[in-house]
Amino acid sequence: MKILVCISKTPDTTAKIAFTDNNTKFAEAGVQWIINPYDEWYALVKALELKEADASITLHLLHVGGTDSEPVIRKALALGGDEAIRVNAVPTDSYSVAAQIAAVAKDGGYDLIFTGKETIDYNNGVIGGMVAEMLDLPYIALATSFQLAGTTATVKREIEGGEETVEVQLPVVVSCQKGMAEARIPNMRGIMAARTKPLRVVEPVAAENYTEVAEFGLPPAKAGVKLVSPDNVEELVRLLHEEARVI
Repeated sequence: MKILVCISKTPDTTAKIAFTDNNTKFAEAGVQWIINPYDEWYALVKALELKEADASITLHLLHVGGTDSEPVIRKALALGGDEAIRVNAVPTDSYSVAAQIAAVAKDGGYDLIFTGKETIDYNNGVIGGMVAEMLDLPYIALATSFQLAGTTATVKREIEGGEETVEVQLPVVVSCQKGMAEARIPNMRGIMAARTKPLRVVEPVAAENYTEVAEFGLPPAKAGVKLVSPDNVEELVRLLHEEARVI
């Protein structure tokens, strides 16, 4: 069995966000990059659990990005996996990224493709569904549990107001979220091994870009806090009504 885990990089949550080129590009200078948490904590770790239960499983990691992404890929390899693949293309929009993933997956003959629920920077959550459509495979989103018996997977996923359990035959594409697995920290052995694991670079296929960024904008600055004396109930009510507009 072959498993493919899609890995993306995102800014660290403590990074200071700024934009350039008339607010159309993200300013990357000085930003600390990390593995997207949904990809790392849930998709990758779940794949590792499956491989630990069955040593015959081959686990590949896939990333679409430039050479500056390789430290992030190596960190993912430190957690586990047999090799990584980097598509040598700068991500532009979701469709073009999905097209690169689908091209690699089609040639690789994978039985299971894991993605994270979404990335923590753009929060689109569309890559998994696009890849599944391009490969004509079933797709299960928002998975919180995954059990495998032979070529049959039992998957639990969140739905509106509850939880759904489905069975599906491999191959399948699954997007993973909290509950799928427990986060891990790379150990020293894994970090050392990651230095020598294969990192294969492939050139991108031709793919359309259907969207472009018109403008980025920061959220409005938080307003100052107003303190009201506990004895001044009338002033509190006035502020809630006229300024906060909650009553």
